Amino acid sequence: MELRQRALALLRETEPTVKAQAVREWAQGVHAGSAVDTDAMLDEPPGLPGWPARPRRVPPVRLPRRNAFDAAGRAALLHAVAHIEYNAIALALDAVWRFDELPRDYYLDWARVAGEEALHFSLVAAYLATLGHAYGDFDAHDGLWQMAERTRGDALARMALVPRTLEARGLDVTPAMRAKFVSAGDTRAAEILDVILRDEIGHVAIGNRWYRWLCARDGLDPLQAYDTLARRHHAPRPKPPFNLEARRAAGFDAAELAALVDTAAQAPEAD
Repeated sequence: MELRQRALALLRETEPTVKAQAVREWAQGVHAGSAVDTDAMLDEPPGLPGWPARPRRVPPVRLPRRNAFDAAGRAALLHAVAHIEYNAIALALDAVWRFDELPRDYYLDWARVAGEEALHFSLVAAYLATLGHAYGDFDAHDGLWQMAERTRGDALARMALVPRTLEARGLDVTPAMRAKFVSAGDTRAAEILDVILRDEIGHVAIGNRWYRWLCARDGLDPLQAYDTLARRHHAPRPKPPFNLEARRAAGFDAAELAALVDTAAQAPEAD
């Protein structure tokens, strides 16, 4: 099956383990010669993305704080990571099928990202099983996919506000989460987060690459365009601490990092 059609079919799959394994196998077979119809305008079927029956999705404010220093809290925290990675699979697949008339490399990049997100989900889910839990055992929220819905009609907004905003936030929070697991004596969880952070730097870099490509195509200044898009689509405010080293490695330049810090400093205290 042509690459974008296959991405859409995979996005519709509702069983998490089946979905993750199928996406990993598909992504491993994607290569420079893969069939990609860059011009096809695919019709959107109902029911995207393919959500499993569990976990129950609730507003973020209804989720309890998770404590890494007891078994239940650690499992809940890892479940939250699994949910983020499951959403990230969907976001990458959606980036492949939804937007037409982009360079072949765009579609190949996001197919590879989907495969790596599926690996992350599989790693966390397998470790959760050793703790007596499965994906779906705890409530979760769908904030990541809400941003996908807001940016469904605009590839520029999608690149600006999913990989460069929401996923870049993962670069900031992962080190502190890893430190919690280390303090709790959970070295396996820390090892998994090391894999996730390493790969997510690359994913954010891909978002930066294609955001800048789209800005150049449309004659836009990346900094000004980002500010406009963030306000238009109600992107979450940036909150310190920032992992500036990881963000630099992911391709954010000095002006972007300065704007990030400045925007955070101007945010209302209660925000």
